[in-house]
Amino acid sequence: MTRITTAFRGDGLMARVLRSGLMLVIGYGGSQALRLAGNLVLTRILFPEAFGLMALVSVVTVGLSMFSDVGIGPAISQNKRGDDPDFLDTAWTIQALRGLALWGATALVALPVAHFYGEPALALYLPIAGVALAIAGLNPTRIETAHRHLWLERLTALDLLSQFLGILAMVLLALATQSVIALVLGGVLQAVFRLALTTWLLPGHRNRFRWEKAAAQELVHFGKWIFLSTAFWFVTSQGDRAILGKFLTLELLGLYNIAYFLASFPTLLGHSVNNRLMIPVYREKPAHEDPANRRKQRLLRLVLTAGVLCLSLIMAYVGPALVGLLYDDRYAASGPLVTLIACAMIPSVIGMTYDQAALAAGDSRSFFIFSAVRAVAQVGMILLGVSTFGLVGAVVAIGFANLLAYPVLIWLARKHEVWDPLHDLAAAVVSFALAGGAIALHWDHIAALLPGAG
Repeated sequence: MTRITTAFRGDGLMARVLRSGLMLVIGYGGSQALRLAGNLVLTRILFPEAFGLMALVSVVTVGLSMFSDVGIGPAISQNKRGDDPDFLDTAWTIQALRGLALWGATALVALPVAHFYGEPALALYLPIAGVALAIAGLNPTRIETAHRHLWLERLTALDLLSQFLGILAMVLLALATQSVIALVLGGVLQAVFRLALTTWLLPGHRNRFRWEKAAAQELVHFGKWIFLSTAFWFVTSQGDRAILGKFLTLELLGLYNIAYFLASFPTLLGHSVNNRLMIPVYREKPAHEDPANRRKQRLLRLVLTAGVLCLSLIMAYVGPALVGLLYDDRYAASGPLVTLIACAMIPSVIGMTYDQAALAAGDSRSFFIFSAVRAVAQVGMILLGVSTFGLVGAVVAIGFANLLAYPVLIWLARKHEVWDPLHDLAAAVVSFALAGGAIALHWDHIAALLPGAG
């Protein structure tokens, strides 16, 4: 215990990595626990179609946000001027202007999206949801400074508090309105709470509007590939719901959304920790400079992968029972979907630590190439899967898409000297075997979701 506690002390990189990793796990785990608690309450107040409709709102708002992302966070994290007030203020100005533009964009696309999905209510809900994007654009850059230096204790607490207040507001609004509008307004209020708390209680530079030409040029140069990468990341992370929203009923889309929320928890936790930890690790301790750095990165990679895979496999085995315990009979079909989604995400977990090496080196172009290949593969596979085997085919397609993109990920990892083939092989053999067991165990329920099975 003394050795463990000593490892967490001090201002060295590994001590900060350990503390920040713990905070990220606590923060993400706490966030998902709050979401689950709110979800359980809201499913008893509202109806499955409400969550399907909210999934479409999220697809549009998240899509607009990702399609306009210029990489402010990664730029502050990796740039040598990441602590310069002029650089930070220029970044904040760009971020604020982008937030206002996103709000306007949600209003412009509201009617076409409502027509495309045949849901007139989207024309009202989307402009309201867009207010949250404008508010988020005013978030202080001290949030990114905390991530840059791995000082996450206070930020984690403030994020959890703002989420708790937002979910509480959402539940109260649902009781009052019995409508999807409660979910939309709750998201706006959560953005307000986060802005207020981080502005008042998070230490650091106080932003003001400023435009420094040199800083703007650096941000644009780095961000042009991030802009394209996040556009493709939208396709990867939200494209399934965008496509399925056209093929499925709102009720079935809502069931899929609940299953995805449960099954994706381990994978999204892993990516959240990875995206915040690995850039500072790769930046400050490059593997090619010292064999000791490579060994430490390998150990960190092993811990992250093993932890996330264990959680994913547990979810694959207990998913149906968990849905039966937490939800009423209306949501029973989400159970086998949890198993399938958890297994489909395993390939993305195995290689999740590699892509951040490119961003740490300022190589956003290679990051973009990988993101593009993965997104194109996923769209093609989901369209093929859903048209052939319905919802089950679409979920299985997510896993195959990650396998198709894996050679490009190896290319990126080799380019930045971080590829660990032994790690990948061992993780694949063990996890694929255990995933096969989970699917076999729940096959009767999974087969019932295939087209014509009823």
